[in-house]
Amino acid sequence: MTAAPAAPAATKTPLFFGSFQGYRRTNIRPDVIAGLTVWAVLVPEAFAYATIAGVPPVVGLYAAVPALIAYAAFGSSRHLVVGPMSATAALSAATIAPLAGGDTSTYIVMTTVLAIMTGVAGILAGLLRLGFLAAFISEPVLKGFIVGLALTIIIGQVPHLLGVDGGGEGFFSRVATILGQLGQLSPLTCAVGIGALVLVFALKKWAPVVPASLAAVVVGIVLVNALQWEDRLDIVGHIDPGLPSLGLPTDDWSMYGQLAAPALGVLLVGFAEGLGAAKTYAAKAGYDVDANRELLGLGAANAASGLASGMVVNGSLSKTAVNGSAGAKSQLSGLVVAVLCVVTLLVLTPLFESLPDAVLAAVVIAAVIELVDVKSLARLYRVWSARLAGSYGVAARADFIAAVVAMIGVLVLDTLPGLVVGIICSLVLLLYRASRAKVRRLTRVGGLWLDAARHPDSPTVPDVVVVRVESGLFFANSDHVKEEILALVTPEVRLVVLDGQTTPFTDVTAATMLAELATTLERSGVDFAVAGDIGPVRDVVREVSPDAAERLFTSVDDAVASVHSSPPDPRPS
Repeated sequence: MTAAPAAPAATKTPLFFGSFQGYRRTNIRPDVIAGLTVWAVLVPEAFAYATIAGVPPVVGLYAAVPALIAYAAFGSSRHLVVGPMSATAALSAATIAPLAGGDTSTYIVMTTVLAIMTGVAGILAGLLRLGFLAAFISEPVLKGFIVGLALTIIIGQVPHLLGVDGGGEGFFSRVATILGQLGQLSPLTCAVGIGALVLVFALKKWAPVVPASLAAVVVGIVLVNALQWEDRLDIVGHIDPGLPSLGLPTDDWSMYGQLAAPALGVLLVGFAEGLGAAKTYAAKAGYDVDANRELLGLGAANAASGLASGMVVNGSLSKTAVNGSAGAKSQLSGLVVAVLCVVTLLVLTPLFESLPDAVLAAVVIAAVIELVDVKSLARLYRVWSARLAGSYGVAARADFIAAVVAMIGVLVLDTLPGLVVGIICSLVLLLYRASRAKVRRLTRVGGLWLDAARHPDSPTVPDVVVVRVESGLFFANSDHVKEEILALVTPEVRLVVLDGQTTPFTDVTAATMLAELATTLERSGVDFAVAGDIGPVRDVVREVSPDAAERLFTSVDDAVASVHSSPPDPRPS
């Protein structure tokens, strides 16, 4: 008899450059092509996102180079592109602006310190295996947050697009200020900005293979130089060529402590956004990403960015999409982008000095406007039914409410407070729905006990009430469940049976409630039984109520038979 072949041993992922495991030479060409494609998108967007963060445009490239290398070394995704992004750039600006006191040099230093502290937080979180915390930011909350953030970014760029001064604090104040300044807009700036925006959208629709952002940047630079518009338009201006200085940006350790707490918020947002992008493309390519390795990768990317005079970074869904669609197979594409960015810093920065601010604003707006995903909000609104409304009322649209609250929170309160408000709202709605756990009366249909409301033609047993709680039983819903069950008890009822198969857990409060319910029913001459309960629930109930074994049955049929014939032996204790 031939022995069965031994199962292959699990391969341990290397600590460094784990995404290159099993790499093939045939992947080099598509990775290089993908790197070239991503570089054409990343350079103008890096300038744009640095502008959002309130630092010189070249800081975006300073951040991109070390971040791409560090993430390739420590991250687990083969496709994720890490670099400056709108969400974390806006969070950076919102964090630093009130602390810098209007001092430009302090602002730049604090932006770099924030990147370092975000990196330290990410590395520690990864080592402590805290990747599970991403689960506390629900997709609807993140969607609402991103929509609000995108609207905030867009309205912040509109003054540059139209050539007005802008101003105001908060989204709605800025909108009102811009509307009041429309009579002062610059016709040339407006023409260049809107023209660049139209060009980007047109290329994306009719020539998607062309890097639209780079094309708009090139056209803007050519127009400024050809028509000598340097004095008629606001332009980027002088960019210091060469590589950034390396090392800690300051020896003022109080600044690091001051930015430690805000760094946690930046990390949370960046991690959630990047992990979503990484998982999306990992699923398409048939591999897994490790949330804890992603924290390490993001932390290392931010720490490296800060040590190279950069800004906060995170995974980019849009550039990851470009990377994946261009055929990337591994993080070699990211390393190619890093090399090309170094070449840009050494040789090509003078070309970008004539870039109009209006074109840069158009690139930013075009990059984030697709994040104003009204269709997704509408889809969340449609997740509703009369049955859900009957059970939970307004909270039947919990996901939509959480998304809208996060969006409005960002627009009214600012970025990080808006995210926190959205998370709190989603948790409160979750607790509310859990506290309103629906108790369904069951009827026997073809040997199964099913929801009587869905099977109105199947008669219920008149002297028996069989119920199912569609939730775990715990402190938040125990009183509600007790009231719902007692409301079903009529004078002719002799037995109440709780079908425990849909109750996965309980706590001491709920177990005590069941014992009290049994006592209350017995006073009215009604027996109480629990059928088909799950092991952990049974263990808690028995600990709280030692005589509970007399009320535990293997099945609903056995429990019902206890009043319709000689009672069967309860489940052995």
